[in-house]
Amino acid sequence: MGTKAGAVPKLRKALKRSAPGLAHEREFWADGAEVVVGIDEVGRGSWAGPLTIGAIVVPKDRRIYKLRDSKQLTESEREAMFDRIADWAEAWSIGHVSNDECDQLGMSAAQKLAAKRAIDGLGVDVDAVLLDGKWNFVGHPNTTMLVKGDSISASIAAASILAKVTRDRMMRAESEAYPGFDFEFNKGYPCPRHKAALKGYGPTPLHRRSWVFMDGLPWAGVRRLPPGGQTQLFQS
Repeated sequence: MGTKAGAVPKLRKALKRSAPGLAHEREFWADGAEVVVGIDEVGRGSWAGPLTIGAIVVPKDRRIYKLRDSKQLTESEREAMFDRIADWAEAWSIGHVSNDECDQLGMSAAQKLAAKRAIDGLGVDVDAVLLDGKWNFVGHPNTTMLVKGDSISASIAAASILAKVTRDRMMRAESEAYPGFDFEFNKGYPCPRHKAALKGYGPTPLHRRSWVFMDGLPWAGVRRLPPGGQTQLFQS
């Protein structure tokens, strides 16, 4: 029997014991932090497209079932969870930094800007932040960084799905303008088809032209852009 439109598929056995919890959120709530934001990013290692950060404030009194780290879920499972998470959240937002901004700012500054945009988009005063990883690119004074936080914290897991699904949709939409790059499948990350298309066609306007992959391409009329520099276009 098929799954109803918008319904979340039955949870696979391998994921049944890996649910992220609210232990870290509860610690903040117990200390008086009313607005606790979970944050996760996607697209940092991509060669094309934006860097995207999801931010979410989850409710204290309502749980959501089948929530997992976005990397553990299939694309269809993430898509099915997206609307459920958006409806469940007290507030949520997505912050993007374009590929051109990544080139101009460098990735560290780009992460900070995307995080600021995501947090500003929540429209609430933030008391505390739960952040996936080891580096505080948010800058909030009350931040807890969690290694593999998207598998531990429900807030971070939810943010990871919101960010991943939003960015994936953007890259699928862009794929129609750039046939041959398979953006609908690779979402701008390196893979054999993506690399072959770069060698055959050169970089698209979506590519991060300050990245080292540019040095290995056949001459395509575009030089590698140093971070903080200006795009150099040349006519052959």
